[in-house]
Amino acid sequence: MASKIPKVLHKIGGRTLISHVISQAQRLLESDHGTITVVTGHGSDQVDPHILPMGVRVVHQHDQLGTGHALRCGLQDLPEEGTVVVLYGDVPLVTAETLQGLVESGRQALTVLTAEVARPVGYGRIVRDAQGQMTGIVEERDATPEERKISEINSGLYAGPATVFATLLPLLANENMQGEYYLTDCVGLARHHGYPVETVSGPLECVLGVNDRAQLADLERRYQECAREALMRAGVTLIDPASVFCSGDIRIGADTVIEPNVWLHDVEIGSDVRLGMGSHLSDVQIETGVAVKPYSVIESAIIGASATIGPFARLRPGTQLAPETHIGNFVETKNAVIGTGSKLNHLSYLGDVTVGDHVNIGAGTITCNYDGASKHQTTIGDDVFIGSNTSLVAPIVLGAGATTAAGSVLTRDVSAGALAIGRSRQVEKLQYQRPKKTRTP
Repeated sequence: MASKIPKVLHKIGGRTLISHVISQAQRLLESDHGTITVVTGHGSDQVDPHILPMGVRVVHQHDQLGTGHALRCGLQDLPEEGTVVVLYGDVPLVTAETLQGLVESGRQALTVLTAEVARPVGYGRIVRDAQGQMTGIVEERDATPEERKISEINSGLYAGPATVFATLLPLLANENMQGEYYLTDCVGLARHHGYPVETVSGPLECVLGVNDRAQLADLERRYQECAREALMRAGVTLIDPASVFCSGDIRIGADTVIEPNVWLHDVEIGSDVRLGMGSHLSDVQIETGVAVKPYSVIESAIIGASATIGPFARLRPGTQLAPETHIGNFVETKNAVIGTGSKLNHLSYLGDVTVGDHVNIGAGTITCNYDGASKHQTTIGDDVFIGSNTSLVAPIVLGAGATTAAGSVLTRDVSAGALAIGRSRQVEKLQYQRPKKTRTP
């Protein structure tokens, strides 16, 4: 990967490769009992803190002596009963649905997940006898020219009775070019000792691994295609599917329309929403009927039903909009709770603020929430009218029904129903002469 980041911590769809695999293993255990063990080696100082919160058991492979040796490390201290399923942290598009067939076969026989690949460069090949029975797996580096022509490849994903692995793993030898203990050799050993061996075929996406940035990009493309198709099948309209990027957990209701060049990460969006061109949403909850106009950026926010946002709005973390609010162009909010029907239609900044219902905030209004050391709160009551270019110096409270004069700088609380004027008196100097530039010859 040419990276200081361990391979399995690189991401597709906004999540690390290994987290994709663990999540599918967890889905398998929803209907069964078992333990998820992750064997880590190189980069464990970065990988372990990432995966331990996922509730997995971690075992270190101190010497990287191959996949067979890794599985021996992983099975230490586990009972020799049940079914063992072997997955890889760099094969992220495997699904629980595909694995279910592998597991069912693996309850009775050592089973290998295979796939047909047009260009199988880099993969181990499935070798079969004249009757079509698998006799072994040969790694590409050890394969003959004839074996390299085989298009059926080993995914590296296995399932089998724990007792079979307990018998076969100690028998593995490292007589190969790498001097490693190959898990693939278990197939030949199983046949030699009379254990049944089976294969289960899976879709290509489920067996593709990542070894470099080009393969990472290819899997990202495949992931995005699947994510977009799932949205469209659920009733979401993507005007230009190829330009919509999905990341993390995406849940969107039917009849929502997504315009081109929209970026989504960890969003929960209701039905009948429209996301405008170029919008960027991360960690957002949006209720039904909301219109997000083009080029709006929304992060860690909650948007109530029938709200209107943008264009060119920025909602920062902590923003909560009640239903039917209006956030217009070039408006920025942060830690802002805004009540039903309130409007900030243009060119304003509201930070660390609570706004009541049916408040109108004029253009150019700002909350002066930071004194250079600490943040302070602004509270605006119901039915307040804020004149254009008002500066509210926090901490400050505006009572219900209050009005502020345009161009005011307010530093004290405003009583309910009052008009607050906080600007200097206008003065005229008649026959004023502007300074003139001195012209040099």
